[in-house]
Amino acid sequence: MSTPEGAVPHAVAPPTERPAPPVDRPADRAADRPAPPRRGPADPVRTLMHRHQELCARAVDALEIAAGLEAHGVTDRTAARFRHRDVFSLAEELYARVPRADRDTAAADGRPPAPARRSRGVRAALQLLPGAVCAATVAAVAAADTAPPAVRAAVGAAGTVLVALAVRLALRSGPLRRRHGGGPRTTVLWVCWTAGYAVWGDWLLSQLLTGGPDLPHAAPRAAVATAVALTCALAPAAGCAHWYARHARRRLATSRGLEELAARVRPLLPAATLLFLAALVALLLGADAAFGAVFGAAGPAAPVAAGALGVLLFLARLLTVHGFPEAASAGLASAAAAEYLALTLVLIARLPGVPPLDAPVAALTTAAGTAAVPALACTAAALGLLGYGLRALTGACAHSPAPAGPAEGHRP
Repeated sequence: MSTPEGAVPHAVAPPTERPAPPVDRPADRAADRPAPPRRGPADPVRTLMHRHQELCARAVDALEIAAGLEAHGVTDRTAARFRHRDVFSLAEELYARVPRADRDTAAADGRPPAPARRSRGVRAALQLLPGAVCAATVAAVAAADTAPPAVRAAVGAAGTVLVALAVRLALRSGPLRRRHGGGPRTTVLWVCWTAGYAVWGDWLLSQLLTGGPDLPHAAPRAAVATAVALTCALAPAAGCAHWYARHARRRLATSRGLEELAARVRPLLPAATLLFLAALVALLLGADAAFGAVFGAAGPAAPVAAGALGVLLFLARLLTVHGFPEAASAGLASAAAAEYLALTLVLIARLPGVPPLDAPVAALTTAAGTAAVPALACTAAALGLLGYGLRALTGACAHSPAPAGPAEGHRP
């Protein structure tokens, strides 16, 4: 093909290189997009929230969450891994971030649960009921003194059953109510044994040591003053338990660490125990003046035995209320075992060819009376529970708020 004349031939231009497309770098894409809000490292508390969702949702306040975390093994060192100085500040964040359950709205607003709104007068009457029933039983048995022995026995048995029901009712409400689920079923057996030994044990041991009892002609002699004093002591026991729980909760609210909490709560247990012991001694003196038999034939150790048993039962119930029923049952079982062993040794010593195994029991009762056996047994068990409580009742888990409603149905 020819080029027209005069025309400038077009040079064939070499193909020009197109600019390379820009490299799509992740940094450039991130720069082009609007930056999301900075979140920082993964939220460590969120994992804890999911792990303890039910605890946080049902909690009445942050202190209950702190108690639950401690029960699951969370300490101040563990809280430091979640960027908190202690368990309490960690619980406060969990309480603020987890929504409350609908049925706990009233409790979260500061209103006390339904059992706490119960009339104080009704609760006081329930605590006084066992003592009143026991005194009425003693009066009824005394009034039937001229009746046949079978009638007196029937009146005493009926009164004993009514006293047991009244005690059960008193333990199902108020400060002595169990709040932390069930416990060993044998606890009731140990309570019945130690209480029964306090009423009839001294008479039985004295009969065994002298070759008796000559049943069915021997009429059991009950320590009625001890029985009345111990049943009346339920009211001061409830008052001392309420005092202890209230002051422990105040110290829990103002403490900023577990060590500080333990140091502030530890003196409360001896104080509550001494307060109850003072009230019990007053009741024993009053019962002795009204009925006698506290400082009578059982020997000078009788008031010590009654006081030690009362303190033992008080400490056992206090540990049960605050979540340590196994320790309470063990303390009561040790006292019951010692009393049972004393009776058994006396009976075994009667067998022909057996060495005098009852020599320690005989020497002890000769020196201080038959009440020396329960005095030693109950004092040792009470001291053991007191020492255990000084360690166990200093944690936040021992002072969590009482759950509403369902705990009422638990066995005492």
